[in-house]
Amino acid sequence: MPLTNLLKTSTFRLAVIYLALFAASAITLLAYVYWNTAGFLARQTDEAVEAEITGLAEQYRQGGLPLLVHTVIQRSRDPGQSLYLVLDPAGRVLAGTLDARPAIEVGADGWFDFDYNRKTLDGTEVKAARARAFYLPDGYYLLVGRDVQERREIESLITNALIWAIGMTVALGLAGGLFMSRNMLARVDDINRSSRDIMDGDLSQRLPIVGTGDELDQLGRNLNAMLDQIEALMTGMRQVTDNIAHDLRSPLNRLRNRLEVTLMQEASPADYRHALEQTIAEADNLLGTFNALLMIARAEAGSLREAMTVVDLAPIVMDAAELYEPVAEESGLKLHVDVQEGLQIRGNRELLSQATANLIDNALKHGLPPAGEAERIITVSAAPDPARPGRGVVLAVADRGIGIPAGERHHVLERFVRLEASRNTPGSGLGLSLVAAVVRLHGGQIELEDNHPGLKVNLHLPVLGR
Repeated sequence: MPLTNLLKTSTFRLAVIYLALFAASAITLLAYVYWNTAGFLARQTDEAVEAEITGLAEQYRQGGLPLLVHTVIQRSRDPGQSLYLVLDPAGRVLAGTLDARPAIEVGADGWFDFDYNRKTLDGTEVKAARARAFYLPDGYYLLVGRDVQERREIESLITNALIWAIGMTVALGLAGGLFMSRNMLARVDDINRSSRDIMDGDLSQRLPIVGTGDELDQLGRNLNAMLDQIEALMTGMRQVTDNIAHDLRSPLNRLRNRLEVTLMQEASPADYRHALEQTIAEADNLLGTFNALLMIARAEAGSLREAMTVVDLAPIVMDAAELYEPVAEESGLKLHVDVQEGLQIRGNRELLSQATANLIDNALKHGLPPAGEAERIITVSAAPDPARPGRGVVLAVADRGIGIPAGERHHVLERFVRLEASRNTPGSGLGLSLVAAVVRLHGGQIELEDNHPGLKVNLHLPVLGR
């Protein structure tokens, strides 16, 4: 995997940003620790020197210069980290651990840092020191200091540790960023490959899911669900196109043949009128099919959702039942309506009326009971949904016909699908498809169940819609 691709990933950039923030925080923390440690050691050194000066000042007040020189000589025998030097006005060493006065410019407060030679078993070595100098009466010179070599080494050790810590932090952060970027880029490449296959027309491809449950897995699941929906829509579109070609070809051929035959033979005005009436009826059927397809498309696209208002379901069901009651009587059937009042939902009145009419029409066409069946009733009901009290209603239409096999119930909701038993009845196979589209638009569910005998269609509609 090219390094340039890794460096361009958002994961690497994000890792670098977090690394910069972490490094800045670490530098600030370590600098604070260094400042406190170095400051503590410096204060400890100055306090030790001040304590030495206080003691020598007391000796000077008690015995003057002789007692001061004697005290310095005594302390110089085992000085430890302390440094002393007493000079006469001529610059000769009277007592102390130093051989000469440091050639360093003294500050206004008398403090200064310098290097000195310290005798060891192997010779001499250069050490660092910090001291404070005074001029005594009559031109005598007093220096009191302390060896700070160990302190400098500790400060150097802390400084080196700080540099190494920052360096290791940056190195590990960059390595971690490259590692995470490599893994992320590998997953993104898998997604890109699958996306290219999908764009090339292979709608069966799906984005890979690793199973970690991270944001890429969640995105992949959502996109796969979207692809499932797109594939289903594309498949449905192909099926619709095929069904339109097959189901509309026959009526169009009949229409053309009827007109052609009428023109080829001598006919009376009554014959021409009869042919035109049949042609208009055939055209009305075709227009009805296209209008149903258009309404299904509008419902599935959601373009009618903005026209939804609060409607009362009871008048809609009662009007549809009243419209089909004469048709039911002609077929020897009875419509039984059981609708509760006050079933208000948020919906589209026109679509709900059409869906209810389609269910009743479907029951009248295919719900005729077998010969000898006593109950020739179609029941239309609407009531609160017992599964969602106060949040939904159920609109149901039940017949006593032969019903629909369980394996075909989902299939009949597709467009232009007609079972073999219904081939001899008029229709286009779009009635239940429109009902299903209307229910989905309203955020509900359609359920087909056995009515023992017959079919019962339940429309579960939410009170507030989507």
